[in-house]
Amino acid sequence: MHPDIIDQFLRLGAATLIGMIIGLNRDLENKPTGMRTLGLVGLATALVTIGTLEFEPLSDQPDALSRVVQGLIQGVLTGIGFIGAGAILHDRATGSVQGLTTAASVWVTAAAGIVCGLGNWHLVVTAVTVAMVLLLSGRPIEAAVERVLGRISPRRAGRHDFVGPPAAGNNGNADRKEE
Repeated sequence: MHPDIIDQFLRLGAATLIGMIIGLNRDLENKPTGMRTLGLVGLATALVTIGTLEFEPLSDQPDALSRVVQGLIQGVLTGIGFIGAGAILHDRATGSVQGLTTAASVWVTAAAGIVCGLGNWHLVVTAVTVAMVLLLSGRPIEAAVERVLGRISPRRAGRHDFVGPPAAGNNGNADRKEE
């Protein structure tokens, strides 16, 4: 499988654009990774994927190419995990952990870059759509569920003055300040 220059440009460009779109969300949330970082993650992962697919000595050995591509995917996603880990902060004093969504965004961007490199456009569009819906609506949905259940997740406990389960006769929001 040897994509021509236009196909290569499309794959690399799509991976970069996807990373930039996910990065824009992180920028708007004032997170440590943004458009440039995630654009480069998408570009890099698509680049190594395409480079592997076009490695001439493997072109006539489908089993060997398959093993190399599998190893590439495993290696890239493991390595990207280390970049994502750099975005995670743990405060030992309070026990709070921050940056998990940003770390997951780095990982999703890498996976999307790999899939762009492979040229699986249906999967790319579906995955990026789901990722963006989750990034854009996750916090409001989480807050609504907490209001309905009348409790707060331990992860978000530092953001509110709400304590304990709902008291009899109220929905649990009486002592809670809105964000």
